Amino acid sequence: MPATSATAPKPVHKHPCPPAFHRLRFLSVIGGFLDGQTFEFADGLNCLIGARGTGKTTALEFIRYALDMLPDREEDPAERRRIESLVQENLDGGRIQVGIETKDGLVYIVSRSWGEEPIVLDADRQPTDVTLRRGAIFRADIYSQNQIERIADQAPSQLDLIDNFESQRLQELELELQQMHAALEGNASQILPLTSQMAALGEELSTLPNVEAQLKAFTAGQDGNGAEINRAHALKGLRDREYRAGVRAQDVLGRLARDLSGLSGRLARETGALVDTEQARGPNGAILGQIATGLASASRDVDGLLTQAQQRLSAAQTDLAAGLQRLALAHKQQELEFRALIEQHQQAQGRAAERLQWERLRNDLLAKRRQHDEIRQRLTELHQQRDDLLRRLSELRDRRFAVRNAVAERITAELGPAVRVTVTQYGNPEHYQRLLEESLRGARLKHGVVAQKLANALWPTDLSAIIKRKDADVLVERAELNSEQAEKVIAALSSAELLFQLEVVELMDEPRLELKDGEEYKDSRSLSTGQKCTAVLPILLLDRENPLLVDQPEDNLDNRFIFETVVSSVRTIKRRRQLVFVTHNPNIPVLADAERVFVLDSNGEQARLVNQGSVDGCKHEVVTLLEGGEEAFKRRRERYSY
Repeated sequence: MPATSATAPKPVHKHPCPPAFHRLRFLSVIGGFLDGQTFEFADGLNCLIGARGTGKTTALEFIRYALDMLPDREEDPAERRRIESLVQENLDGGRIQVGIETKDGLVYIVSRSWGEEPIVLDADRQPTDVTLRRGAIFRADIYSQNQIERIADQAPSQLDLIDNFESQRLQELELELQQMHAALEGNASQILPLTSQMAALGEELSTLPNVEAQLKAFTAGQDGNGAEINRAHALKGLRDREYRAGVRAQDVLGRLARDLSGLSGRLARETGALVDTEQARGPNGAILGQIATGLASASRDVDGLLTQAQQRLSAAQTDLAAGLQRLALAHKQQELEFRALIEQHQQAQGRAAERLQWERLRNDLLAKRRQHDEIRQRLTELHQQRDDLLRRLSELRDRRFAVRNAVAERITAELGPAVRVTVTQYGNPEHYQRLLEESLRGARLKHGVVAQKLANALWPTDLSAIIKRKDADVLVERAELNSEQAEKVIAALSSAELLFQLEVVELMDEPRLELKDGEEYKDSRSLSTGQKCTAVLPILLLDRENPLLVDQPEDNLDNRFIFETVVSSVRTIKRRRQLVFVTHNPNIPVLADAERVFVLDSNGEQARLVNQGSVDGCKHEVVTLLEGGEEAFKRRRERYSY
C-alpha cells in the first residue's frame, strides 16, 4: 500500500515576501450557523459588522477554537465553558478551517471539528506533524467582550497579558521551571523514604554500645588464655559476617534473575495484539503492519539481550555458589578448631553460647551501621543535589521576572504617562498562603488568620528553617503569634514532606496596572468600567507580531477616546500587525480606514456574508448598520451644522 499523505506531507508553501508578522489568511466554515461562509482577511484592519445575532462573535470564537487558544480550564473555567458552548451549538457537527501564515512566510491550514484536536495541513491541504500547542508556530491574541474588563480586575490576567509580549521566551522558561519542579519532586521522593529508613536504623543502632559493653565484659577476668579465646571469638564473628555477605550476594543475583525472567517476552505479549484483523485490512493496514513488524523485531532483539544477561547471571550464580561452598568448607574447618579450643577451657566453654549470641547481635548491628552510613552518604549527595536544584529554580524565576519587568517598562515607556505598568517580584503570596491554610487545618487555631500572618511576615524558606529549629520565639516576634499558636504551627508544619513543599512553593510575580487620573495614578481594579477599558485597550493595541482579534473593543468607551486613542493606534500599527475587530462603532472601520469589512446577516437559523470589501465598497451597510441609516446620518450632520 502506498504511503499516506500523513507520513509523507508535501513541502509547506513559503510566501516569497513574508509580511514579518503572523496573519490569518481566511476562515471557512462547513456546517452549522455559518455554513458555507468564507472570510478572506486582509493584512491590516478587518472589521466584522452586522446586526446582533448575525454570527460576528461566533466567527471570532471559531477562529479561537480552531487555533486551540481557549482560556485555561483552571484559570478561567467560566469563560472557557462559554466559548465551548457557543462553538458546539453554532458548529453543529461541522468543521472550521483557518488559513494562517507565519511571520516567516510559512503557510498552513488548520482544520478542526467539535471535540477533535486541530489538524494542521500544508498549503496543498496534506496533513503534517506540526502542532499548535504552546504557540509553537503561530499565536493570535484574542479577546472577547468581557475579557478586557477582566484583565483590569485580575492580577493573573494582567500577568498573562504581559507574558504575551514575550510568549516564546517565557514559555521556554516555563518549560525549564516545570522540569526543575519535576526534578525537585523526584529528589524529595528519594530523600523522604531514605530519611525514615535511616531514622529507624538509628534507633536500632542506639543499642550497639550496650552490646559491645556486654561483649567486653566477657574478656574481663579471664585467665592467661583469654587473649587466644578472644581472638577465636573475633574470628568466629568474622565468619558470621562473611556468611552474611555471601547471602546478600545470592539475594542480589536472585532478584536480578527474577526481574529479567519477568521481562522476557513482555514486549511481545503487550504489543502483539495491538493490530487486529479489521485494522490490518483497513486503509492504514500497511502502516500498521510496518509498525507491528518493527515491534516484533525489537521484541526479538530485546529478548536475545535478556537471554544473554540471564546466561551471564546464571554463570555468576554458579561461580558464587562454588565460591560460597569453598567458604563454607573453610568455615566448618575453622569452626571445629574453635570448638576444640573452647572445649579446652571450662570457663570459656560455659560462657561461649551466651557470648556467641551477643556476637551475632553485634554483627547484625554492624551490618546495619554500614547500611546506615551508606544511606547517610546518599542523603548527603541528594541534599547537595537539592541545594543545586533550588539555586537553579531561583535563577529561572529571576530570569522570568527580568523578562516581565522589561515588558512592563516597555509598555510604560510607550503609553506613559497615561498608563503605567509595574511588576513586583514575588509580590503575590496566594499559593504560599493557600498551602499554609491547608496545612494548618485541624490544628485547632484560626488557620486562615494565622496563615495570612505567616505569609505576610516570613519567606517560605525562612519559615521552613524556623520550623526545623522549632523556634517558637521567632514566630511570636515576627509573625505576631502568641506562644500557644506558635507551638501549634510548629507541630502542624514539621513533616519533612511539607517542609520540602515550602522550599519550592511559588511566590508569584505581582503586576500592577495603573491609569493616570488627574495628578494621581489609580490601580485598574479601583477604576470604573470605562476607565478599565481605557487602561487596558491601549496595551492590546501596541505593536506585536501576533494578530489581534477583539470583540467590540468600543464597549464602555466614549467616542472621543475611540477617535483620539483607538483609531489613532489602529492607523499606526495596522501596517505592522493584523487586526480583526467585531464592532458596532462606525469610527473604527471608517476613520481607521479598514482594509476589509465583512457584513453579516441572518434569518435566525443561518448566517451569511452579504458583502465584503473596502469601506467604500460596503458604504451602504456601514451607514445603515453603524450610523443608523442615511437619514439619521444626514440629520445629525445638519444638526451639528457641519
